Amino acid sequence: MKFWKEHTGLRALFIAGFFFAGLALVIYGWTLTGQMKGLGLMILGVILLLAALMVYNKPFEGDKGPGL
Repeated sequence: MKFWKEHTGLRALFIAGFFFAGLALVIYGWTLTGQMKGLGLMILGVILLLAALMVYNKPFEGDKGPGL
């Protein structure tokens, strides 16, 4: 997508925000051992980490790999 290739600073801000928020939620949820709230926070943290990966890969999704 052309938008994410042109706005690299905004993309880096989103990636960093999703990454650190997701990591904090996973770690905090891990401390709530035996509680359903902790599991929910860890799942939400993993979703945010996957969102960071999605934003990172967005500019490259139109490119074809060699031999694919």
